[in-house]
Amino acid sequence: MNTHDVIVIGGGTGGYSTALRAAALGLDVVLVERDKVGGTCLHRGCIPSKAMLHAAELVDGIVEARERWGVKAGLEGVDWAALVATRDGIVDRNHKGVEAHLAHAGVRVVRGSARLTGTRSVAVEGVAGADGVPGTGAPVPLVARRGIVLATGSRPRVLPGLEPDGRRVVTSDDALFAPGLPASVLVLGGGAIGVEYASFHRSMGAEVTLLEAADRIVPLEDADVSRHLTRGLKKRGVDVRAGARMVDAEVLADGVRARVRTARGETVTVGAERLLVAVGRVPVTDGLGLEAAGLATDERGFVAPADWARLETAVPGVHVVGDLLPPPSLGLAHASFAEGLLVAETLAGVPSPPVDYAAVPRVTYSAPQTAAVGLSEEEARARGHEPEVNTMPLTAVAKGMVHGQGGVVKVVTEAGGGRVLGVHLVGPHVSEMIAESQLIVGWEAEPGDVARHIHPHPTLSEAVGEVFLTLAGRGLHQQ
Repeated sequence: MNTHDVIVIGGGTGGYSTALRAAALGLDVVLVERDKVGGTCLHRGCIPSKAMLHAAELVDGIVEARERWGVKAGLEGVDWAALVATRDGIVDRNHKGVEAHLAHAGVRVVRGSARLTGTRSVAVEGVAGADGVPGTGAPVPLVARRGIVLATGSRPRVLPGLEPDGRRVVTSDDALFAPGLPASVLVLGGGAIGVEYASFHRSMGAEVTLLEAADRIVPLEDADVSRHLTRGLKKRGVDVRAGARMVDAEVLADGVRARVRTARGETVTVGAERLLVAVGRVPVTDGLGLEAAGLATDERGFVAPADWARLETAVPGVHVVGDLLPPPSLGLAHASFAEGLLVAETLAGVPSPPVDYAAVPRVTYSAPQTAAVGLSEEEARARGHEPEVNTMPLTAVAKGMVHGQGGVVKVVTEAGGGRVLGVHLVGPHVSEMIAESQLIVGWEAEPGDVARHIHPHPTLSEAVGEVFLTLAGRGLHQQ
């Protein structure tokens, strides 16, 4: 019972995908998870937050119906308890589904905290019984014949001296579970998570201030993506302040008061009912016992692989997936799925292609949405390419006019009809449009390859087709 082919530590997206694929390949797998399988993405991140963003989209639709289309509709309010119940029901169904998949695959799941005791051995403490209550007995030893997979994930970065209380000061992990809807929110951090929460609260009627220390929001994306997203958020009433740093903050009985240094060097005071800290995430390795296996984290807390093609550390047989990996890994659930497949196949001795991180789509589910894959224009130039760029506003096609939310398609290629280096989208539903561009970039297509294929009319995706037609010298509607 205590010896298995593979031990996976952590049951989030990277961990459970590794376990499922390894089991499908005939390996005997044990998965150790101290909380619930599914991890941050399922229980505190991707799934519940997108459920709430869908509710926000419905609210926005009611407003648009009344103000733009003459539909005599009104919003009486939001039943927070009903919204939460629907969100939690979606999470619960997904959680039960993951548990059922693991059981059907024959993966043994052990509830407890795993600690490495060697390069092939683990001790699991506080093992929970059938009732889910953590045990108090001796640690349970586990031994791996083929290897150990580290998949312990990450947690929100917190600010020294400003501890989250789940009410006035919240992180992205507990913002979903804070009581009720605040009338005003100060969001610290203009990356994807911060932007999504700013968008959600604005849809729900809150006054929102979004602070980003860099000179633009979503600073890791193309500059034009940032510009169009900023424009869209400001149009909706979000107070976007880039190049702004919070000096300090004071928690009051009725909210939070922060001193902010603006991009102009002025110090201003911003008050809100709630401060949402979204300044990144840090890997979780506390108590993992890395030193017992001859491992250590880097200066940023990541566990870096020695071989990226196998995601294997300097200790043979010990692999890493998910948020424990440093860049170029992206800390995204869908990248973790790919990493899990790679590691499972590697441990099973099955040839497996390495993860192409440049071809992993990146999405921000705000209103407007952003989606991108591949290199930005700046990155292309920095890597020595001579990029050719074409952009087209979504409102240049009929379906974009119907939606009336603005947006843009931007494509970066090698000059002279060379391969497509990056595709960048801003606008409604672009999260559903990016899959095509993932294939274009991943397969190193050229504009002429894409221009041969017909995009349906009228759709938003038609704008993508028009951009490639123009780059291929066959422009139709684009001037």
